[in-house]
Amino acid sequence: MTNPDASNSLPAAWNPAEHEESLYDGWVAAGYFTADPTSDKPGYSIVLPPPNVTGSLHMGHALDHTLMDTLTRRKRMQGYEVLWLPGMDHAGIATQNIVANRLVAEGTSREDLGREAFLEKVWEWKAESGGTIAGQMRRIGDGVDWSRDRFTMDDGLSRAVQTIFKKLYDDGLIYRAERLVNWSPVLQTAISDIEVKFAEVDGELVSFRYGSMNDDEPHIVVATTRMETMLGDTAIAVHPDDERYRHLVGTELAHPFLERAIPVIADSYVDPEFGSGAVKITPAHDPNDFEMGLRHHLPMPTIMDKAGRIEGTGTVFDGLDRFDARVKVREALAEQGRIVKEVRPYLHSVGHSERSGETVEPRLSMQWWVKVDQLAKAAGEAVRDGDTVIHPKSQEPRWFDWVDNMHDWCISRQLWWGHRIPIWYGPDGEAACFGPDEAAPADWEQDPDVLDTWFSSGLWPFSTMGWPDQTPELDKFYPTSVLVTGYDILFFWVARMMMFGTYVGTLDDAGLAGRKALVPFENVFLHGLVRDEHGSKMSKSKGNGIDPLDWVDRFGADALRFTLARGANPGADISVGESNAQSARNFATKLFNATKFALMNGARRGELPPRAELTVADRWILGRLDAVLADVDAGFEVYEFAKACEALYHFAWDEVCDWYLELAKVQNQASAHRAATTALVLGTVLDKLLRALSPVMPFVTETLWKALTGEESVVLASWPQPSGEPYDDAAATAIEDLQKLVTEVRRFRSDQGLNPGQRVAAQVSGLTAELDDVRPYLTALAKLTDASEDFTATATVEVRLSACMPTVAIDTSGQVDVEAERKRTAKDLAAAEKELAGTTAKLGNEQFLAKAPDAVVAKITARRELAIAEVDRLRAKLEELAAR
Repeated sequence: MTNPDASNSLPAAWNPAEHEESLYDGWVAAGYFTADPTSDKPGYSIVLPPPNVTGSLHMGHALDHTLMDTLTRRKRMQGYEVLWLPGMDHAGIATQNIVANRLVAEGTSREDLGREAFLEKVWEWKAESGGTIAGQMRRIGDGVDWSRDRFTMDDGLSRAVQTIFKKLYDDGLIYRAERLVNWSPVLQTAISDIEVKFAEVDGELVSFRYGSMNDDEPHIVVATTRMETMLGDTAIAVHPDDERYRHLVGTELAHPFLERAIPVIADSYVDPEFGSGAVKITPAHDPNDFEMGLRHHLPMPTIMDKAGRIEGTGTVFDGLDRFDARVKVREALAEQGRIVKEVRPYLHSVGHSERSGETVEPRLSMQWWVKVDQLAKAAGEAVRDGDTVIHPKSQEPRWFDWVDNMHDWCISRQLWWGHRIPIWYGPDGEAACFGPDEAAPADWEQDPDVLDTWFSSGLWPFSTMGWPDQTPELDKFYPTSVLVTGYDILFFWVARMMMFGTYVGTLDDAGLAGRKALVPFENVFLHGLVRDEHGSKMSKSKGNGIDPLDWVDRFGADALRFTLARGANPGADISVGESNAQSARNFATKLFNATKFALMNGARRGELPPRAELTVADRWILGRLDAVLADVDAGFEVYEFAKACEALYHFAWDEVCDWYLELAKVQNQASAHRAATTALVLGTVLDKLLRALSPVMPFVTETLWKALTGEESVVLASWPQPSGEPYDDAAATAIEDLQKLVTEVRRFRSDQGLNPGQRVAAQVSGLTAELDDVRPYLTALAKLTDASEDFTATATVEVRLSACMPTVAIDTSGQVDVEAERKRTAKDLAAAEKELAGTTAKLGNEQFLAKAPDAVVAKITARRELAIAEVDRLRAKLEELAAR
């Protein structure tokens, strides 16, 4: 039976580039992704972690987006009203740098323009260049609600930022203080911990002497990698139990360059076993020294200006760049004879600015801070109480370690682009915070600093839905259902959203109080990093990065998405390479060809006959379909995307394409009635398979499912469910036995050098009555013909099955060119012996075993075992050929 209309609606071959854009535009135009907060359906929501407006999608983004799209598409099919809300982050430092550098290239600067004119230039740049990521999201198929696209600097979010700042300020949770920060001398602003990247560098460790140059008089030797900071030393610290220095505690030693002495103090922080057991203390330029300075009430002079030049020391070093000063101070100490030891090069870890690349300077600076203890406690309790569940659970200890030991958060940045801090200063030194609906007096001046980008993105789950107003979106979709993100930003972004979410949930006038949980999301799914095929982290310096849009161009969006989802398990890193994308593209092609073949043979949806009227092959594939759908559901429910995708892949390729389609060909030859029933079974299987695959591979499944069903879109289809029929163990066993039989006969044929399409005479004996149903399939798939009465077997194949051991007697006389087959087998044997020798040598190499990852060793071990079996098989075959 044929269905030419359905098959003719498909192109001759699947070329993703010819279809993806029009399919996506059609989905958006039809409003499939637009959420309705007035719907009676249960709500399901995800807010997109906002990518930087300056950037483009990398593989980490592609993974994030694939997983979120998979979740939302599936929930939509399950009958939920789904909101996947998109948006972008204003990326304060990165955006300001881009525009400032552009101005420099034009022969001017942001200082020349002034603040307001510069901000106009930034908004112009955003309008011109800020849409790159949105276009890329469309390319990979993101089913987001574009009608609700947000930007962290839009009017609504600005109002939310000002509102929560004032509430926190009024509650005493925001304050201004001089504290140590990560300072970027190039950008001349404080930067966050996540913007500091540590790298091993070759520096120097110099030991020098404080105090008398006479060994019999008071002196102490200290060491440092940052010699210039000794100009800001205000103490020397030793351990209180260190007998070597106990007599010096409470005394003072002269500073080599300053007209003041510095005290020797005792503090248990000092490790008496490290170096000389004494450390120099520079409270304004080292985080540990700062804490010690607070404990001992030490002076904290800042010895560098905003650009990293020495300032205010009253020495000849003032005006020098910090690195030049490092050399000059060491040379000056050497002239005094104070250098005790120099270790060069000295490899140590140094923080660098992610944006500008220079060494970050710990620097005492007046900044705005959030007092986090109360907020962090609530964020921790939300997870402990189960209001928010972290997947995988193994990440919970890291979460608790972070929120239980969090330090106050520096939220001010010395930039122009960003949310300006809503604090105004009066002419008489007074200060006040004004909310979005309040106005400061005309003669007051606003604080020049802006807020850390993480402050506004910390409000993302509820500000994007209209907070502080009470909106239908908040009523329907908040708290959000799940946050999908990498484990590497768990502490920076997720913690801030949890702190702000639990805080606003307690405010009576916030529109969020009284909900079942005062959290921004009910689940947090943490995936791993995307690594290259060798397991190395992708980076520009290594040149091993992969552009996801390049894969879309070459292999299609479905291939990119399936590659990433197939490797995604909670908390685990993913290794991908081009071979993975090629495999996923081949899978899409396989689906296309299989469905087109099925449609050409009449595959259609319809009511199936009772199971008792179906063939053993039909009952088997329907049972397998039910089992796979159950496995897929179980995987997606606990964010085990890899498990779900593996189940779908192997069912589609190994069972539907490799076996059931071949069995269906046999059934189509039996009778018109059997062909019609086979078409219904095949249509049922493909219908549910395509629907189950559609959240991960939306483009090819949309094309195929519409051709199969004639319906509007798979986006609107219901999520496939198991039939509820009992699993047919007998059918499953029968087909498993058939597969063993066919596989062994095919292997025998290959060993004998028979042409794959060449039929040979055979007799099959020893099948049980239950297995007699599979005889026609065996004959067809193994390319056998019934033997005549005068049949003489030249070989037999015996296979141990579940309940019997049938024999296939075969006559290969006159079918094989023995000499040609002997040469081919000898060639294959040489290759197998070479593989065996190579793998044996590797596994015998102790150096290799000591360095190689366990997975690599296991792979080579498996290759060796395969080679042993292949050598044994080919030697036996050569012996058999020699006897002919």
